[in-house]
Amino acid sequence: MTTLISLLGKSQLDSKSGYRPANYRLPDGSIHPSPYFGMALAKNIKANKLVLVGTSGSMWDVFFDHQGSDDEALLSLVDAVRDSKVTAEMLAIHREYLSQKLGMEVKCLIIPHARNQDEQVLVLTELAKVVKSGEKVVLDVTHGFRHLPMLALVAARYLAHVKKVTVQDVYYGALEMTDTNTGETPVLNLGGMLEMLDWVEALAAYENSGDYGVFAPLFTADGMPEQQARLLSKAAFFERTHNPENAKQSLTGAIKDVQGHSGTLGRLFSYHLSENVGWFRKGQRPEWELALADRYLERRDYLRAITYMFESYISHSVRQDGSNAVNEFECREKALGRIRESDNQQFRLLSNLRNAMAHGVRQRDKTIEKLLGDEDSLDKELKKLRKVLFKH
Repeated sequence: MTTLISLLGKSQLDSKSGYRPANYRLPDGSIHPSPYFGMALAKNIKANKLVLVGTSGSMWDVFFDHQGSDDEALLSLVDAVRDSKVTAEMLAIHREYLSQKLGMEVKCLIIPHARNQDEQVLVLTELAKVVKSGEKVVLDVTHGFRHLPMLALVAARYLAHVKKVTVQDVYYGALEMTDTNTGETPVLNLGGMLEMLDWVEALAAYENSGDYGVFAPLFTADGMPEQQARLLSKAAFFERTHNPENAKQSLTGAIKDVQGHSGTLGRLFSYHLSENVGWFRKGQRPEWELALADRYLERRDYLRAITYMFESYISHSVRQDGSNAVNEFECREKALGRIRESDNQQFRLLSNLRNAMAHGVRQRDKTIEKLLGDEDSLDKELKKLRKVLFKH
């Protein structure tokens, strides 16, 4: 089901139609003469539902008069528009008429002017009431106040997350760009901005969680072969399941593909991504694990930080014993046994924290209980352990 949400503004350009008639040229090349672009767009996209959005002073009277609505019912609407007192009840008869005329569901939504945050939040709340989960939504921001297109982009993300709709496109009929030779007004598809916001959201998710796998579907959509893009997902999976060797192998190929990617949107983020995922470039497993511990500690992902710090200390111990078999289970177990025999108090504390967080049981150890009861204390203690255990 496709729903068109179209803004209705207030204009004095034409006393009969409200808006200046224009020959709107859609991206597909078709020309649609109309003073109100939303009506032409609804037909072009074969909308199943039309949501007209305006304030209590928008040109509802002129719009419905242009659509052929009942003259007597329009009289009261004229005065209400003039006084900015239009209500949903006043629009009901006109909405029903237009719905029958178009053969689709029509809703009229009265919104505030979005002059401050409270009103802007109310706009989003009201928009959420007129769409249902699973709908495909198209936004028309041609008419209405000039600040509303910016709010429409926010609304697009809000509705996508809260109502689980798919916002397909955002259209703007650029009257100011009308070609003086042909008389055609280009219609701009601003949907690319939604794709940019997808990348920005992915970047925020990555910086918060460290999961660079969120970029994989975006690189695929931007033209990267799916098999190459999936290397990011594989690397992220291995890293987050504490398998740095396999993560390094996948990430080496993935970053090479990211750096060589030529997609329009990917180029905006590829440098930042490749520069910030560099833990695998220096050293070997002991260094990789410590670098990952630092990354997760910085993000306050304490269980992963502790786990990687714990494993890094064991890896360093295996190497200090003169063995290169840091991936061999037996060697790691022997190293762990020697560490425990040495009665290293800092490592014991780290190990106890790891066990407590992994198992989630009530602690008898008062030190552990205290640390796990206060995030700032835990963060401070882990940074201290990191410095003492690794001497740098």
